[in-house]
Amino acid sequence: MSFRQTIESASGYRWYALGLLTLVFTSSHVDRQIMGMLLQPIKLELGATDTQMGFLVGLTFALFYATLGMPIAMIADRSNRRNIITGALVVWSGMTALCGFAANFVQLALARIGVGIGEAGSTPPSHSLIADLFPQETRGTAMGIFALGVNFGLLIAYLGGGVLSEMWGWRATFIAVGLPGLIIAVWFFFTVGEPLRGASEALKPKIEGAPPSFRETWRYMWRVRAMRHTCAGAALAGFTGYGFVLWMPTFLQRSYDMSPSETGYTLALMSGVVGGIGTFVAGKLVDVLAKRDERWRAWVVAVGKAIYVPFLVAFFMMDDFKWAMLVYLVPAFFGGFYLAPTFALIQGLADVRMRAVASSITLFILNIVGMGFGPQLVGIVSDLFAPAYGNESLRMSLLLLGVVNFWCAWHYWLAGRYLHEAPAQRTALAQAS
Repeated sequence: MSFRQTIESASGYRWYALGLLTLVFTSSHVDRQIMGMLLQPIKLELGATDTQMGFLVGLTFALFYATLGMPIAMIADRSNRRNIITGALVVWSGMTALCGFAANFVQLALARIGVGIGEAGSTPPSHSLIADLFPQETRGTAMGIFALGVNFGLLIAYLGGGVLSEMWGWRATFIAVGLPGLIIAVWFFFTVGEPLRGASEALKPKIEGAPPSFRETWRYMWRVRAMRHTCAGAALAGFTGYGFVLWMPTFLQRSYDMSPSETGYTLALMSGVVGGIGTFVAGKLVDVLAKRDERWRAWVVAVGKAIYVPFLVAFFMMDDFKWAMLVYLVPAFFGGFYLAPTFALIQGLADVRMRAVASSITLFILNIVGMGFGPQLVGIVSDLFAPAYGNESLRMSLLLLGVVNFWCAWHYWLAGRYLHEAPAQRTALAQAS
């Protein structure tokens, strides 16, 4: 028996695999979000505008990350998902380190495109693996743990980015956060195996023939209204979420004259710790409430996003830093509330043979709208507000962005209403194929 087979046969293997998948996801978000901590020093050195920096952290990354995720996911639904995740991890870690050697804006943009290309191959196969390791009854909790990779990544990016950029500068920071991913890739490859597809389902699915085509998967997701509204809600959640995550460090440094390390400590506590608690609670809450009513798998997000907005508006209206941070505890808690329920919903609603592709389509919509246009719009509106608000133009831009969460909550509410239609649609797809 090989070393990997010995690990796979252990009773707690699925939790071990989930832990490593979460570590990989954490690595991706460290490398993705480190830009938020380094925007200000990069902007000063390269002489860029807020609009240009919004392009660097938004469309430059998101266009390739979201688009390439779909063809890679089609391969993942047909081949070894562990190998795909390992290769992706090597690419994005190496490209992150290369960001530190960029001599100008164009070279940095190309390196960030490389990071996006690498990260495109990780999340959809990871979602598919988790769905095969954990049944529907505990999938929300598992996805909640996996989604903590976002918060862990933010915590490391904020803390490491703040301290390292002050000590060594932004170039060395990129190198320092990129290299550990190569070690994780080796660890993951040699200790995690490829589970049987559909292994966690209560009624073992009969998997025959090739997986549905990309077009069939897209049409299925559009016909199932719960999936359609979940994707729309996730896109709007990402639109606001990425806008805040990538611009909050700059906002605190401009409006409160905080140093990079002070900014890192503050946001690590808020987004990393408080946000991490919220992310896990959302996944666990879904599993608990869904036992009473399946619609809570989506309604948990709707309620969380609606509660989020008034506190977010109040935060940006306050000048006193201590009171503002106290109020921000609520938005920090609910900021990632959509992650685990969304991941679990899509995997639960999708046919077993299309899970990776369904995840990639969801992430495509989320990231093109969210990461592609959220940070970009914040930068554009900030520049437009600059003549009227001066140094506080970014504050007003972020305030307007927060109101979009009401629209997001509406879509998740509708997703819950239509959740009962999904089983019939899935049965029809299986019969047709």
